[in-house]
Amino acid sequence: MDKERIINPGVISTDDRVDLALRPKFLSEIVGQDQIRENLSILLTAAKQRNEPLDHVLFYGPPGLGKTTFAHVMANEMNVSIKVTAGPAIERAGDLAAILSNLHEGDILFIDEIHRLNRAIEEILYPAMEDSVLDIMVGKGPSARSIRLKLPRFTVIGATTRLSLVSAPLRARFGAVYRLNYYDQPAMERIIYNASVKMNISADDDGVHEIAIRSRGTPRIGLRLLRRVRDYSQVRAEGLIDQLTSQQALELLEIDAAGLDDVDRRVLLTIIDKYGGGPVGLSTIAASMSEETDTIMEVVEPFLLQLGFIDRTPQGRNATRKAYEHLGIAYPDNSEDQPRQNSLFD
Repeated sequence: MDKERIINPGVISTDDRVDLALRPKFLSEIVGQDQIRENLSILLTAAKQRNEPLDHVLFYGPPGLGKTTFAHVMANEMNVSIKVTAGPAIERAGDLAAILSNLHEGDILFIDEIHRLNRAIEEILYPAMEDSVLDIMVGKGPSARSIRLKLPRFTVIGATTRLSLVSAPLRARFGAVYRLNYYDQPAMERIIYNASVKMNISADDDGVHEIAIRSRGTPRIGLRLLRRVRDYSQVRAEGLIDQLTSQQALELLEIDAAGLDDVDRRVLLTIIDKYGGGPVGLSTIAASMSEETDTIMEVVEPFLLQLGFIDRTPQGRNATRKAYEHLGIAYPDNSEDQPRQNSLFD
């Protein structure tokens, strides 16, 4: 289900290919994340002044907020090459050894989903990050011996959506750790407008605004919605994206004014209609909807929490007054007497 949602913050269809052309190339081109940009500016300037590679950097936060973009920008700013890989792609020690041995002085190794590295791979990565050496075992059994190879100094940039799953020893090897937050409305409007210019799309301020407010504070979602609204305007509105065109296109996609889609609304209605507004356990919600618990927890719930539509308590999830108002349902004044689902918080 998650991969089919147009507002899925993860990468789907041709996102990577299209967004690559829209991706900022330098720090000055990035919109939003002001504190991170300022910190990175100092980090980059200091490294260039000392003529040293960057310190290792770890980015974490929800998907679609620009962790990969920041990694490429840092490589451009330092004028070095970047090697991109992902935690699940490095299965054997030889895979990591091949990657490290092909790096040059100052290069950046970007590891997406770094929390999915297995522990054996991490053990090889530690000395490479700390001392720029690669320890590999040659042979098997009694004749096996360790060989230490010297590596050029390089930078690891890690990205994760689950910081808690990154092992403590690995986290400790990163000199800078930054959390990316959701983008505010003005930043989203600038991002979408800049993309429309690069894509030669005719869009006025009101049309951009309508797309931005439904983008869940996530550039990847905003750019995806822009492409779908562009298609709609091309077919039914002579190619101009104005407020009415954006509204009609997004309503056709079942994305409402708050950025909720059908799955989000089903979660809220499940809590309200089936369990009297809560509290109800996450696994119970997922079972009632025939959805995966992880999908509800990692994709749907964070945005509903951000909007203040649900509360998390030790007993489970509650729908808030704002959720009732958004769905046009009367909020029960005698909420204490409503039936409750006795389910443990999970």
